Amino acid sequence: MATFLYKLGRLAFRRRHFVALIWVALLALAGVGAAGAPAAGTTSFSIPGTEAQKAFDLLEERFPGASADGATARVVFEAPSGTKIADAGNKAAVQDAVRALGDGSEVVSVTDPFRTRTISEDGTIAYTQVSYEVSGMELDDAAKDALQDAAQDARDGGLTVEIGGDALQAVPETGATEVVGIAVAAVVLVITFGSLVAAGLPLLTALIGVGIGVSTITALANVLDLGSTTSILAMMIGLAVGIDYALFIVSRYRAELAEGREREEAAGRAVGTAGSAVVFAGLTVVIALVGLAVVNIPMLTKMGVAAAGTVVVAVLIALTMIPALLGYAGRRVRPAGHKGRLQGGGRGKGAEGAGTGNGAGAGKGTAGKPNMGTRWARFVVRRPLAVLLLGVIGLGAAALPASSLELGLPDDGAQPTSTTQRRAYDLLSEGFGPGFNGPLMVVTDAKGSDSPKAAVDEVSDAIKKLDGVVTVSPATFNEAGDTAMISVVPDSKPSGTETEDLVHAIRGAGGDITAETGAKVVVTGSTAMNIDVSEKLNDALLPYLALVVGLAFLLLIVVFRSVLVPLKAALGFLLSVLAALGAVVAVFQWGWLAGLMGVEQTGPVMSMMPIFMVGVVFGLAMDYEVFLVTRMREAYVHGERPGQAVVTGFRYGARVVSAAAVIMIAVFAGFIGSGESMVKMIGFGLAVAVFFDAFVVRMAIVPAVLALLGERAWWLPKWLDRILPNVDVEGEGLRALDGHGRGRDEREPVTA
Repeated sequence: MATFLYKLGRLAFRRRHFVALIWVALLALAGVGAAGAPAAGTTSFSIPGTEAQKAFDLLEERFPGASADGATARVVFEAPSGTKIADAGNKAAVQDAVRALGDGSEVVSVTDPFRTRTISEDGTIAYTQVSYEVSGMELDDAAKDALQDAAQDARDGGLTVEIGGDALQAVPETGATEVVGIAVAAVVLVITFGSLVAAGLPLLTALIGVGIGVSTITALANVLDLGSTTSILAMMIGLAVGIDYALFIVSRYRAELAEGREREEAAGRAVGTAGSAVVFAGLTVVIALVGLAVVNIPMLTKMGVAAAGTVVVAVLIALTMIPALLGYAGRRVRPAGHKGRLQGGGRGKGAEGAGTGNGAGAGKGTAGKPNMGTRWARFVVRRPLAVLLLGVIGLGAAALPASSLELGLPDDGAQPTSTTQRRAYDLLSEGFGPGFNGPLMVVTDAKGSDSPKAAVDEVSDAIKKLDGVVTVSPATFNEAGDTAMISVVPDSKPSGTETEDLVHAIRGAGGDITAETGAKVVVTGSTAMNIDVSEKLNDALLPYLALVVGLAFLLLIVVFRSVLVPLKAALGFLLSVLAALGAVVAVFQWGWLAGLMGVEQTGPVMSMMPIFMVGVVFGLAMDYEVFLVTRMREAYVHGERPGQAVVTGFRYGARVVSAAAVIMIAVFAGFIGSGESMVKMIGFGLAVAVFFDAFVVRMAIVPAVLALLGERAWWLPKWLDRILPNVDVEGEGLRALDGHGRGRDEREPVTA
């Protein structure tokens, strides 16, 4: 592989005009497609096969035209202070709004609060429910405009009016902190390279890669039913890995220049060595993201595949466009150590990050002073047990809050207080109780019962006896009289654990009724659907973890030609993920530093969070493992002792890996400013996870474990060594080349 990538790097360097033209053309094509595509909606959490989905399907069959999965809007009216909603002027404004809402396009039904008596006990708050014939994603702009216009007319009549439900989808906003993350990345790159040109290359290529990936997602959003958060998450991951991958190749290029090689040769060797690590690091990320498909949740699968596609683009750009741009940059990208003052002291040949070699004199610059990576590695090698225990205990302490993890899916109560959905949620909670924001729909299929009406009455009576029930509406039968709908309002909020317990209690009672009467009882509605999705995610976590870690473990055995090194990498990853989940629980569930993070409403952690963190963080964690430990293996296979190989690996790679981690943390942290609670939580969780994994696991625990294991760290059974393919990540095959892209025994010159 190293030889192939070496030739690819040289080719891209020579044919830079052609390579640049291809990527610019792809960016323009994706941009044109995105500009002409309709905006993406918000994906549904529904899962085929769940009880809630089966109930929706049953309603569609038995109640034709009822649009069971159609969008709904709850328009909430609050009377001015000192008045009642039933006062003449207020009542007229409400009734005018109801009439206007009924005239809207795609509307199936509108309730009149004065007829349905949906007025709070104190008489100040009322609501009307608007049902549509299509889902929220399919609702056209005219219907949404009519809904908002009717609400505005009521506001003009003196009422406070807010709109909840899924008819108006809040568009996620990432906020200005996203730009701050990129700015931090730029500063880190300038400090690392000591050159504006060298620092600009990773940023430029990452932005081009993300532009292609996100524009393609936007262009295909409606065709593939991709949600608005899909492109945001793809941008988050693509930007982080795109900068990191380019950073490693540019760093290696400068190191090869410091070894005295010509620029084309240096570009080829940089792609052949660091590029090999980029390919395998990218593969681990792709495996983790595509592996989300095993969860069998369409929304999650699409998010994972879309983000994986962006990562693939980032890898390809790093392997081709970076050497092409290095050709354009020419002498403006200087050898490593040339900007010595910006890098903490002049270092010439043999400087940190220098090219391959036997590592003699590792850790010393031209002045003989060891760099920081060398000093830290020597400290760890001298005291490996103490460093290991401190790192494990520290991560264990950070992981403790994860033992109190409560999972759920966000509802309108998790929206920012600036949105009308959140204000409608709060008004309903104030006037009717939190359960009104998430009523349960109990569907009774009495087709197999001797007396459908008696069976439905028994269901209603059984539900009324359960704890946590506020009201049970009269049953609504279909025309055939064999199926009934019953609306149940709990006394707890939709995302509360008490509501989840009530759903299970109703289903349990329904099982007893089925045994007695033959009538089947199922629970649905958005709240029940969210509960079913959460349980599906929880059940899939361990199988997904086993699949992804297992595949990556096999891949890393091929890369490192060791059994214990991949095992140590996987265990370290589990530590960092648990610690990051602990931090997420502390902030988003317990409320620690909630104000600083912009968390307006604490509650259960999004049920998608653990499995998504496992997928993304594992891939990113393996990036640092591959980049750092391949340097150590390179030194080890060239004859260094295990302890010295650890020091050499840190001398060459610690500064660049640290810079890459800081960049990735900055990019992820930038998404904490998002107005979408899911994006905010994922941005925070990934930023914390990268911090723990890069600076505690990879920089402390990994060298400590390798120092304790010694020669055993690189042990591989002979039979396994014989059957494993030799991918040559260390670039050993490049040592046989003469600097012109040919073997020592080749005589024909390579045309430049």
